[in-house]
Amino acid sequence: MKTGNVYILLCSDNTLYTGVTSDLENRLFQHHEGLLMGYTHSRRPLTLLWNSEAMDIQDAILLEKQIKGWGREKKYAFMAGDVQTLKTLSIPYRDKK
Repeated sequence: MKTGNVYILLCSDNTLYTGVTSDLENRLFQHHEGLLMGYTHSRRPLTLLWNSEAMDIQDAILLEKQIKGWGREKKYAFMAGDVQTLKTLSIPYRDKK
C-alpha cells in the first residue's frame, strides 16, 4: 500500500497552501528551494503549519481536496483540533439562522 501525507504551508504573503505527497521531507525541501514551479514558488519563505500522519495515498488525496475547499478560518480550526468551530463553519450559509 502506498502512503501519503497531507500538509498545510503558510506562505510569505500570509496565504495557505495545501498539498499531498508520498515523501513529505523531500516535498518540503522542493518547496523551500523553489524547485516546484507553482503556487509556492514566488511565496517563499514557507512555514509548515500542519501535516497528517501517513495514510493510504487515496485517502490523503481525498483529504487534500476536502481541505482545499475550505476557507482560511476552517483550516485553522482543523489544525487546532477545534471541533466546535469546525461544526459551526460546516453549516451551510442558507441553514444559519
